[in-house]
Amino acid sequence: MKREDYSQHISQQFNAELDEVRSHFLAMGGLVEKQVADAIAALLDADSALASSVQDNDRRINQMETGIDEEIVRILARRQPAASDLRMIIAIGKAITDLERMGDEAAKIARAAISLCEEGESPRGYVECRHIGNQVRLMIHDTLDAFAHFDADQAFKVMQADAEIDLEYKTATRALVTYMMEDPRAISRVLNVMGVLRSLERVGDHARNIAEQLIFLVKGMDVRHNSVEQVQQRLETR
Repeated sequence: MKREDYSQHISQQFNAELDEVRSHFLAMGGLVEKQVADAIAALLDADSALASSVQDNDRRINQMETGIDEEIVRILARRQPAASDLRMIIAIGKAITDLERMGDEAAKIARAAISLCEEGESPRGYVECRHIGNQVRLMIHDTLDAFAHFDADQAFKVMQADAEIDLEYKTATRALVTYMMEDPRAISRVLNVMGVLRSLERVGDHARNIAEQLIFLVKGMDVRHNSVEQVQQRLETR
């Protein structure tokens, strides 16, 4: 399935409606990507003002989700899409839920950043937050790029990246638990950092979910609940 397959309708208005809902989805994704990047920057730079702006912008993400939902309902009611058009509507409808939840995780990171700013000392785990945060930001970017270009191969790479982040998250968590046992005075600060890492890991999970929806859209394959190896095998046999 390619981009041009979604612009072959007799009704130019239908073409415009599909393009518009897809454009709004990508715009929402762009804001979510910025929210995650800003939340991580606020944490690492001890920037409470930036963290507050991330929390304020979460309302915009919620509003965009509601607006896209309404567009989808109108298209389903008026056009009764079928085949690839229906897959696109379904994929976007599910993907905006994941984008909204990414925004929620960004707001949680911002709250942790404000709390850590007030404590005034950079705790252990910031190196891990920077590293995993950079990887997650790249995952979001690559997921949206795959959606923009109907690129199932790139979506699969996002799934692979999520598996790597899950391993790094577990390793970082074990190290921080050990550190808290050695220095109980750091427990409060390190628990905040562990919460940030958990949020970043969840953002990666949501990016993977969107990548799975893109594979469904392009290939017509439901790859949810499949391992990376299973998805690779299925893609190779199509």
